[in-house]
Amino acid sequence: MENIYASLKNVFHDIKQETQQNKIFLPLLLVVWSIPLPFAINNIALGLLVITALITFRKENISFQKQLFYPIALYILMCISLLWSIDFESTKASLSKEIPFLLLPIVFLISKEFTKEQRDKIIKYFSYSMVLYSLYFLIRAVIRFSITGDHRAFFYHGEENDDYGLVPKLLNAIHVSIYVAIAFFYFFKKTGKKILDYAFLILLFVMVFLLSSKNIIVVFTGLLLVHYLFLAKISRKMRLRNLILFLLFLCSLSFVGKIRERFLIEYETNMADSTVNDVISKGNEKVYNVSIKQALTNETFKPNDYFPGTAFRVYQFRIFIELVKENNTFFTGFGQDASYEKIKEKAIQYNIYMGDASNNYEGYQNKNFHNQYVQIFADIGFFGFILLLVMLVTNVLKALKNKDFVHFAFAFLMISLFLTESFLLRQRGVVFFVTMYCLFNSRFLMPNSPKE
Repeated sequence: MENIYASLKNVFHDIKQETQQNKIFLPLLLVVWSIPLPFAINNIALGLLVITALITFRKENISFQKQLFYPIALYILMCISLLWSIDFESTKASLSKEIPFLLLPIVFLISKEFTKEQRDKIIKYFSYSMVLYSLYFLIRAVIRFSITGDHRAFFYHGEENDDYGLVPKLLNAIHVSIYVAIAFFYFFKKTGKKILDYAFLILLFVMVFLLSSKNIIVVFTGLLLVHYLFLAKISRKMRLRNLILFLLFLCSLSFVGKIRERFLIEYETNMADSTVNDVISKGNEKVYNVSIKQALTNETFKPNDYFPGTAFRVYQFRIFIELVKENNTFFTGFGQDASYEKIKEKAIQYNIYMGDASNNYEGYQNKNFHNQYVQIFADIGFFGFILLLVMLVTNVLKALKNKDFVHFAFAFLMISLFLTESFLLRQRGVVFFVTMYCLFNSRFLMPNSPKE
């Protein structure tokens, strides 16, 4: 108990000291800590950050960093799309959710620059907070399982008609996977690791797999392999041994029911058309998996056709191409967050599942494109798409220039995540991406510089 008290005391002292050096240090910490919490708390933290930046504003702190103007330009384009939006109210409502694209870069542009050590400490304390969140969700899962005996408590997120996942549906398992993965790579690259650090590594590693995001698991594994094969400072013999042990461990995870089930459905639907989905089917009411080929070519579907993740994203990409051609929106898009009506029209045209009468199950017509590149192209057109690509390329190049593996992991996790999720349609996604983008891509304050 005394050790815990001493550790907390050191943490508070450290945060206090860094905040004295840079006034936005603590408010920025509160923003990243509160990302998984209810929106109101994160909004308060964001507001506090902006107010602190304005109160402590000094003319000499203003910096011109072109990489921070890209998200601002993207937000301006979202605002301009009000002029042609096919759903003015939805676009207007979305602008308040997307406003971190404007506010966070401005905060970094007008505030005193962080030192590299301060930047690293933000990542450090964010990572420790993810350890605490992971512990909370795992303890929550154990309690739920002990009461209900339902093993779903340990995997993914809840569905429309229940909330028995590892994390709530509103929080989204895929989003939490990204937060946890970044925290894992912080501890993974930390020098001078202690026993507790290794325990945190194991906890976060297991958490990534329990959250069961196929995309994140694949990229997460790929990043670990890249590190072991090309970056690890160990002998070839040790490297090969560790790699074999790691691959054997991954193979053992394939026997875990829910994780295996999610990958198996994707594999089966890639190989054959209209396989029966035994998980969803009930009695004589058969539900059939849609293959990637069917998602791309079928002229119509049936209400009992189920779209696994990859097939659904292929279908969404297909209707995006059709919508752009039919509505001539290549350069303008339909307006920020205004494409839902067009998605619904296509759902009716293709006769896909539209939900049940009791509204216990949401239909496919209410889902976004589940691809950030497609989503931004559909909503604000070609120039919005280019701005997003510029941000992602800038992110990768800066990570390579700084030889920062945590930044490198963030960059590639974002690129891959955007292929399968409209991550920036959610406030948590916007706050996380823009905060980390600004934090990793801003200039560092060099020791003994005039601003220092």
